[in-house]
Amino acid sequence: MNVADVVNGLPTKEHVVVDIRDANSYAASHIPGAIHLTNDVLSDFLREADFDAPTVVCCYHGISSQQAAQFLISQDFTDVYSLDGGFELWANSYPQHIEKA
Repeated sequence: MNVADVVNGLPTKEHVVVDIRDANSYAASHIPGAIHLTNDVLSDFLREADFDAPTVVCCYHGISSQQAAQFLISQDFTDVYSLDGGFELWANSYPQHIEKA
């Protein structure tokens, strides 16, 4: 999914955004409302998630998120996307839409 589609959905929380980057990168800056998804919280996320909600996986450059999106699909999520260009493209395209922990 491209960054423009995600940013346009922010006001209505159209997508669930999960960020799989490391803790320091997430704490430094992330997409507003993004859930930091790590191996430590994965089981809780899977237990509490809406498997039918549009879910966008974000990593650094849009590569690792493709595998993570496939994993979520294998767990029966029905509407999963990888963020094209990752957080790097997001930060360069929409610096005004960045949260810091």
